[in-house]
Formats: sequence, C-alpha cells, structure tokens
Amino acid sequence: MILLRLYWEFLLVGLFSMGGGMATVPFLFDLSQRTGWFSAADLANMIAISEATPGPIGINMATYVGYASAGVPGGMIAPLGLVTPAFLIILLVSKLLSTLWQSPKIQGLFYALRPASVGLIAAAAFAVCAVSLFTWDGSLTLHWPSIALFGVMLVAMNLPKLKKLPSVSFVGIAAVVGILFKMTT
Repeated sequence: MILLRLYWEFLLVGLFSMGGGMATVPFLFDLSQRTGWFSAADLANMIAISEATPGPIGINMATYVGYASAGVPGGMIAPLGLVTPAFLIILLVSKLLSTLWQSPKIQGLFYALRPASVGLIAAAAFAVCAVSLFTWDGSLTLHWPSIALFGVMLVAMNLPKLKKLPSVSFVGIAAVVGILFKMTT
C-alpha cells in the first residue's frame, strides 16, 4: 500500500511543480508535514545531497524519500511517479504542439507559466534559507555558523583567482566544512 501511496504523492508533485527540481521543494515540505515520511531537517539534507550528486535534483529527492520510506522498491516507485506526468505531457505536447504552435493562445499559455515557475523557485529558495540559516529552539535564532560559511563562500567565489574554479569545488568545500563542523559540535 505504501508503494501505491508513494507513486501517487510523487505523481502529484510531478504534475504540479513546474520549473525544475527546486520547484518541488515546497511540495516536499507539504508532503513531509502530511505523511511524516521525513522531517524538515531531512529535507534540508536531501537538498544538499541531491545538489552534490549527479542527476536531476527532483529525481534524487524522490529516490531518497522512496528509499527511506519503503526500501529499494520505494526508491524506484517514487521517481517513477515524479516523472510520469512529464513523460505523458511531453508525449501529448509533441503530438499537438507541431500543429498548434502558431496559435497565439498556446504561445500565451507558455508565457503565462513563467511567473508561476519563478514563484515556485523563489518559494523553494526561501524554504531552503529558512531551514539552513535559522534554528528553532523555542525561539527563532540565526544559525551563525551557516551564515558565516555562506558569507565566506560568497566572497571566495567572487575572488578573481578563485573565480576560475568550477562551482562544484565550492559545493565540495562547503560540504566538508559543514561535516567537520557537525562532527565537532
């Protein structure tokens, strides 16, 4: 029964999140609260791991949730549910778009989807910042180590000599610093 529920929940996430993997984050926060399959802290870890591993972030997060909830079968079913709407929509659109693309209404529809996509990505960015830069221990407090790491990495990425480094090296350095910090506290 959990496999069917995983498929259904991620089918809905895939159907309503437009704008890439980070657009799934608000839906995953909601899924976390409704199902209890993972916590907000788990979601922050999923985002970090998904950003650091190859592949689309949404698929990586669906695989993580599926595996954590139902083992290997869940790790296969959740991403399948996530991509099913995109697969069906692409199939349908490829058949219809070649004939309908000249229609101003179709062009207007695609234009209208842009703000929704931007809004979902902005909500995801806000949610990630809220989880990583603030802590809740009875009151809302700033998480100074995260803010300091963010500031140092921002400055480092803009230094002329370090600007030539690939972005993934900064992600790796931040991951190592975060792990070391977590081990010492």
